[in-house]
Amino acid sequence: MNKNTKRDKLRIVIPNKGRMYEPSVSLLRNVGLEFEIDDRKLTSLVTNFDIEIMYASVANIPEFVQDGVADLGITGYDRVCEGEKTVDVIEKLHFGYTDLVIAVPEESEIKSIKDLEGLKIATSFVNTTLKFLRENNISAEIIPMDGAVEVAPQIGLSDAIADLSSSGASLRMNNLRKIETIIESEAVLIANKNLAKQSSEEVEMLKIRFESVLTAQKKKYILLNAPEALLPQIKEIAPGLASPTIMKLSQDGMIAVHSVINSSETWMVIEKLKKIGATGILIMPIEKMIA
Repeated sequence: MNKNTKRDKLRIVIPNKGRMYEPSVSLLRNVGLEFEIDDRKLTSLVTNFDIEIMYASVANIPEFVQDGVADLGITGYDRVCEGEKTVDVIEKLHFGYTDLVIAVPEESEIKSIKDLEGLKIATSFVNTTLKFLRENNISAEIIPMDGAVEVAPQIGLSDAIADLSSSGASLRMNNLRKIETIIESEAVLIANKNLAKQSSEEVEMLKIRFESVLTAQKKKYILLNAPEALLPQIKEIAPGLASPTIMKLSQDGMIAVHSVINSSETWMVIEKLKKIGATGILIMPIEKMIA
């Protein structure tokens, strides 16, 4: 599709398979898009908005968004870096976590990236690896590979590899150890550079809905009972977005407190509240939240 071709529908492109497919579909449904998936088709029509969903390889998504084939896309940040495409990274989506790492055989004498000078590195992330090496003033030979990068040192093709690693299990299985992380990656929402100029109902709706769902993922709703005298301490521990909601209970001198806390601080907050005398502490997920 030519960059200047106009489409009636806003188009979102998401991974067609792999570990980011299901979370991407789930996210779009969480923001209120209603659609059915037909494995025989490359697109799905959203029934409640003028939006079309397209399915493609994660590696091709940055180019599709840059060239205007799609307006928005969900892909890995590693693919955005590797493709070197001109797109806007709108949001980090909190799934699809992985690192692009440099690894060497366990028995190798290579201890740091400085030891890679003049050696061979096998990778399918050629652009990202070359950029990293240049930034660190290292001259090494890149061996491009499309798959099975982990076996390159075993067959004598390279001295090291640069590849994606989530848990490190694949590296261990292939007798490799990490010596450096090139980039930390996760799923991201990207947009065509011209999307910001659009003011359609669909664009504005999606901006609000994505923000509300992603904000909610970072928060938890907390309810608790406590003596009213503890309120100043509770406000310090769980202040909420502005301040907690306070309600008097039928039991004299007791209050119920409702607040919002960061998900990452949940256990620390619970422990502190329990320690000062709060009871009936209840933690609940938040589905959507507009700050």
